[in-house]
Amino acid sequence: MMRIEKKITLLVLLICCAAFSQRETTSFNENWKFARFGAMPDGSKKAEPKNMDEVSFDDSQWRALDLPHDWGIEGPFRADLPNQTGKLPWAGIGWYRKTFLAPKSDAGKKVFVEFDGAMSRTSVWVNGGYVGEWPYGYSSFRFDISPYLKIGKENTIAVRLDNKEASSRWYPGGGIYRNVRMVKTEKTHVAQWGAFVSTPKVSATEASVYITTEIEGNKQGVQILHEVFTSGENPIKVGEQKVPYFKPCTLKIQNPKLWDLENPNLYTLKTTLLRKDKKLDVYTSTFGVRSIKYTADGFFLNGKKVHMNGVCQHHDLGPMGSAVNVRGIERQIEILKSFGVNAIRTSHNPPAPEFLALCDKMGILVQVEAFDVWQKKKVDNDYAGLFGAWNERDVRAMVRRDRNHPCVVMWSTGNEMIELQKAEDAPMAVMLANIIRSEDTTRPTTFGNSRPEGATNGFQKTADVFGFNYKPHLYEEFRKANPKMPLYGSETASTISSRGEYFFPVNFDNKKSGNGGHFQVSSYDYSAPNWAYTPDVDFEAEDKFPWVFGQFVWTGFDYLGEPTPYNKDKTNLLNFSDPAEKARMKAELAKMGKQIPPRSSYFGIVDLCGFPKDRYYLYQSKWRPELPMAHILPHWNWPERIGEVTPVFVYTSGDEAELFLNGKSLGRKKKGQYEYRLVWKDVIYKPGELKVVAYKNGKKWADAKVKTTSKASRISMEADRSIIDADGQDVSFITVKVTDRKGQVVPRTHNSISYTISGPGEIMAVGNGDPTSHESFQATTRKVFNGMALVVVRSKKGATGKITITATSKGLKETKTVLTTK
Repeated sequence: MMRIEKKITLLVLLICCAAFSQRETTSFNENWKFARFGAMPDGSKKAEPKNMDEVSFDDSQWRALDLPHDWGIEGPFRADLPNQTGKLPWAGIGWYRKTFLAPKSDAGKKVFVEFDGAMSRTSVWVNGGYVGEWPYGYSSFRFDISPYLKIGKENTIAVRLDNKEASSRWYPGGGIYRNVRMVKTEKTHVAQWGAFVSTPKVSATEASVYITTEIEGNKQGVQILHEVFTSGENPIKVGEQKVPYFKPCTLKIQNPKLWDLENPNLYTLKTTLLRKDKKLDVYTSTFGVRSIKYTADGFFLNGKKVHMNGVCQHHDLGPMGSAVNVRGIERQIEILKSFGVNAIRTSHNPPAPEFLALCDKMGILVQVEAFDVWQKKKVDNDYAGLFGAWNERDVRAMVRRDRNHPCVVMWSTGNEMIELQKAEDAPMAVMLANIIRSEDTTRPTTFGNSRPEGATNGFQKTADVFGFNYKPHLYEEFRKANPKMPLYGSETASTISSRGEYFFPVNFDNKKSGNGGHFQVSSYDYSAPNWAYTPDVDFEAEDKFPWVFGQFVWTGFDYLGEPTPYNKDKTNLLNFSDPAEKARMKAELAKMGKQIPPRSSYFGIVDLCGFPKDRYYLYQSKWRPELPMAHILPHWNWPERIGEVTPVFVYTSGDEAELFLNGKSLGRKKKGQYEYRLVWKDVIYKPGELKVVAYKNGKKWADAKVKTTSKASRISMEADRSIIDADGQDVSFITVKVTDRKGQVVPRTHNSISYTISGPGEIMAVGNGDPTSHESFQATTRKVFNGMALVVVRSKKGATGKITITATSKGLKETKTVLTTK
């Protein structure tokens, strides 16, 4: 009941505010028509008809849908498509059309349509008139459609998207995959992202809030009233000031509530435009009071040194695709925080605005990145072809949209640009950095440098803080040459593994040997591509050089596309340490040709569904040292390995541990300097129970067990949230497990499970974390992968009540779980 009352109160406030302020903002997501042309999902080609921008065009046979929408995730997976971009049919042309009423009250107003992002090469028409274009799929943009409207009548908007093949190195998605709004204002109004808030002086007793405002329209005689409120259910005004339109404003907040990682306090700025006390516009902005500083010694938040335990994140939501879903993003951040993440790099593009709003609220530091390429391309149709004409507009859109977010602490101009090779291209970095500084001087600029020469050829002088991709061995050398430059690992590790997969023998002498098979990669966490490292190497570099202010691991989550070491529909037989596995794979490759099955990455600390891999616990042991924890790998179901050597690893936040097999001690081991895992190399496998007892400073700290299970007998389901909103967007993530009679997950199981649903909900997506699976994400049947699968259930808009999900599988006891929509 409380949640409903809050929503009703908010709705009333929004309606009152919209009517009073002359600014009206409404969702423009519903009731679109959609059709695809060009490259079709099944591999065929469909001609693009003419005049689809015209009002008279007949779209009655088109599909009806609401936004956000990702057409690529609908599939099907196709063996002939490149696995670098996920083997999904995201390339092609899509058209969206929508009719809407322009009421008589729109006369004399400015009417805008705002897109948070559309993938990609967007063109927009209203009533047959060409409004404009914006090609970069990750940018937010808006169009003024006022001149094209028929006031008091129905109007038609048409949007064409063109996803070129070979335009991305990973799965980009396709469609209007972020939110769309209609904004109506008076002719004189605050410009889009026009209120810029910064906090140049911050202390525990007082903060200065500096505000600049950009206005569009007739500015003559306009005054601006700025009011600052606390955020939350009962906001309190903490400051106000009225200034002429041409003057910036400085407000003082006494005893401010600072934004930090533990207490991410937020404030709201209400900006009112007045002319002779008549309200022209009211514009609200969210901000936080905090200070950031980078020095050669590290990063400081509110004067306190903070180490960035960061990950890189692509924008997809796994089985849900690239379409924005607030709960899906929130769940990802929750999982990342659970193993100690406090920073995220939005690789390699600006994120959805909802992502940054959540990072503000949840206390996460963010590096917002602009591009994957500059002028020199990495794949045929990437952003390089747009860079010359569009880079300034895209960079300005990124900075202006996101500069009020307290979570944003760095701007990155790009990633591993080919230009880094040559000193003569360094002025390009200066140009981009200067565009950023013209919009925001409160945060440093940076880029991801993967080339040793980029640290010595002049590029290093173009950034405010320097980021190395996969170069921990060069940290000390760089510091000697650049003693005052703040330094961090902009992309690190790139360890690869498949959840729950282990291969033998474990090669302790070659940590990049791969140890893979069946297109999977061993979860002993020793495998990395030739350019990359295991987590231990980056941990050691940071411990040796505490002035390195952090790292961003590639990656937090697995993502669609880039299934290294099986990328680009090629593979490398050197990844196999076992001669028998190598021979088997060679024969399999010969039989399959170029059609290699993997379609998603192995880099994630958690898998595509958000289920922890073993590496999750290694990072947790390092990044959450205050948390008593211990984790054992591998699982202990190896009937074919009785009597054989089966190494055991322990990840723990303790400093030593003792391992027991069936009650017998296998020895107590202590971490040495720069050791981050405890290893028992010569354990002989016997069924039963492995137990570890971890110690810290000589005292018992944590324990853990793994047991040999009995046979699979039942299904379990656990929802992350049992109550969801009936708004048609909220979702519950249900973890499905195949267990024995004692409720223990049975590893190495791949049972197919069918799901039925009743009540006001629908199955939005299914997945299992297997990077080789070509089963549809949009289905009601799915195999488990090593004992686990995921079902995502979405509410139906406006429908409340009980949702029942039933899971069945041959030979297993069925189970049900119940959700409630309110």
